Amino acid sequence: MTIAFLFIALFVLMFIGVPIAISLGLAGSLTIIFFSPDSVRSLAIKLFETSEHYTLLAIPFFLLAGAFMTTGGVARRLIDFANACVGHIRGGLAIAAVLACMLFAALSGSSPATVAAVGSIAIAGMVRSGYPQAFGAGIVCNAGTLGILIPPSIVMVVYAAATETSVGKLFMAGVIPGVLLGLSLMVAIYIVAVKKNLPALPRATFREWLATARKALWGLLLMVIILGGIYSGMFTPTEAAAVAAVYSAFIALFVYKDLTFRETPKVLLESAKLSIMLMFIIANAMLFAHVLTTEQLPQQITAWVIDAGLTPVTFLLVVNIVLLIAGAFMEPSAIILILAPILFPIAMKLGIDPIHLGIIMVVNLEIGLITPPVGLNLFVTSAVTGMSLPATIRAAMPWLMILLAFLVLITYVPWISLALPNWLGMS
Repeated sequence: MTIAFLFIALFVLMFIGVPIAISLGLAGSLTIIFFSPDSVRSLAIKLFETSEHYTLLAIPFFLLAGAFMTTGGVARRLIDFANACVGHIRGGLAIAAVLACMLFAALSGSSPATVAAVGSIAIAGMVRSGYPQAFGAGIVCNAGTLGILIPPSIVMVVYAAATETSVGKLFMAGVIPGVLLGLSLMVAIYIVAVKKNLPALPRATFREWLATARKALWGLLLMVIILGGIYSGMFTPTEAAAVAAVYSAFIALFVYKDLTFRETPKVLLESAKLSIMLMFIIANAMLFAHVLTTEQLPQQITAWVIDAGLTPVTFLLVVNIVLLIAGAFMEPSAIILILAPILFPIAMKLGIDPIHLGIIMVVNLEIGLITPPVGLNLFVTSAVTGMSLPATIRAAMPWLMILLAFLVLITYVPWISLALPNWLGMS
């Protein structure tokens, strides 16, 4: 009865247009008020306790680092470097845009930020060189999803907090899948470019390549600092996020000098707004998840799955279907916080690695970012290009097939996700 009320309340609130974060919090609060012996005053304490995760402190810091990197000219330098590396290949500008998305993803931790930073420069450059605008928009919209797969990833931090798994291990597990998906998109672009005879840039000389590499180096070093620091044990992922924020500010203000001290408060304010919005969603989703756990729903579903005789193969198929549907309507962090506590115990019982499950969830949520009606990347791409939303959806759909094929590969070949953390001996 309690669980039925919780979900009915959630869906009714969402249906009448209440924002998802408030719907989650209200549904959880009403359930506690009507069905729990706890007093109403305990709601405030629960809301505070559920969001009081040390791991979640990494989110505002990664958002701040991404804000400094986006506001400064880092994206432009990364695109120049990517063009110098692969621009001479047929369809090279589009391939370079994917490479730039991969590099920027390793700095920002956010998919919409990656689309906004790379798309605003790369798509205009492609159109100037004779590429159809829809072609460029579709590529950047899809490649931007790498923002939450290539570490550092805000969604991975949320998953780690919800399931108490290692953030460092999750970050390392995202490297090979992220690179593999980027390469898959590049190969597809090359095949299309050869068929459509799309233009290529003149081959960059070694001196030009060196010049672009030198300019992009300070941005690229951030990846080394974050991942190298976590793996070497120099600092925790949360400390790495704080170091990344300070380093990004230093680079933007003193090295690249794209940002003035007068503009800094605006950057701080924008990232604070984004942090508050995300943390508000997380706090409310954690309250909702708390009610689910208190009512023993994960344990009941686990028992039902075991009794039904679901194998790991069929269970993962169900997981993918549920996540693909949820991803089309909800924000990734909220989905993780609601579904991870339910799916995690079942996966443990079936012998599925928690890190592998985390990567499967992230890839599903990547696809959610480019599926209507609530695909964030679609809205950002539409805003950046000035294309209508239906035109942006049509442009992104052909490349979505690659992501779906990649999801099947990641789901049923766990080695892709687990090879690097196992090789590095991460326990």
